[in-house]
Amino acid sequence: MTPGSPYAFHLHPVQWIVLAALAATYLMATAREPWRIPGRRRVGGVLGLVLTGLVLGWPIGDLAAHWSLLALVVQRLVLTLAVPPLILLALPGALIGRATAPGVVDTVVSFVVRPPVAVGVVTVSAVATLTVGAVDLQASSLAFRLAMAAVLLVAGCVLWAPVLGVVPGVAGLSPFGRAGYLVVQSIVPSFLSLVWIFARHPIYPAFDHQGTVAGMSPLLDQQLSGFVAKFLTIATLWTVAFVRLSREHRLGGSTGDATLTWGDVSRELARAERRERRGRRWLPPP
Repeated sequence: MTPGSPYAFHLHPVQWIVLAALAATYLMATAREPWRIPGRRRVGGVLGLVLTGLVLGWPIGDLAAHWSLLALVVQRLVLTLAVPPLILLALPGALIGRATAPGVVDTVVSFVVRPPVAVGVVTVSAVATLTVGAVDLQASSLAFRLAMAAVLLVAGCVLWAPVLGVVPGVAGLSPFGRAGYLVVQSIVPSFLSLVWIFARHPIYPAFDHQGTVAGMSPLLDQQLSGFVAKFLTIATLWTVAFVRLSREHRLGGSTGDATLTWGDVSRELARAERRERRGRRWLPPP
């Protein structure tokens, strides 16, 4: 392939070195107490890092940066729908508890994972990173591409946190609440896909050029991106909702999701202590 080809190979060694270092650190940390976790969850964590490398590197990452909106859509779907749940489920509960324990962090996290707020956060993140300016900038700046990937990963964690129940001190949703939440998340943030499907001209200058991927014109690439974004988002989130409801039904309405853990109790005690300290500040001196 010529250097100007959509399929020209680029190794991206720094990216893979960083991800390999993260994987090695994660495996060592979760192999011993107090963060020891089962092997299946550790495999999921490593898989999440591998998927991140695959969609940020060659070929998907290169196509997404310069050539194809469809590749960008696939990259975004993996970073929001696949990687975050793998990472969240792979992290030790003690680590999540410690990371979210500081008062400011706890306040912010417990607020953004409320379902209505989570829908808003995911929608704003999706729209902001798909403006014409943002897409054009990511085509010319590696730093901005990585920043966009970080935003999408965080948005994905916000999307999945109310469903997975991994944050201590956050009330879990009912089975039908989870299903309804996932249905809303599958519809509201992906409304841009309808714009792509029905637009009569390419929207993004970064992908409106003579070079083509798989023989597709820029307009066809954009329209196909709309269908793929809508279909895969709905298929993924509705499938999870259906599986969780079916599991709830098979187990007679109790899957243990609402079980109170020591992490929940300790988090509520810490919050009560912070409230008490704030209250004492406003008391008049004796």
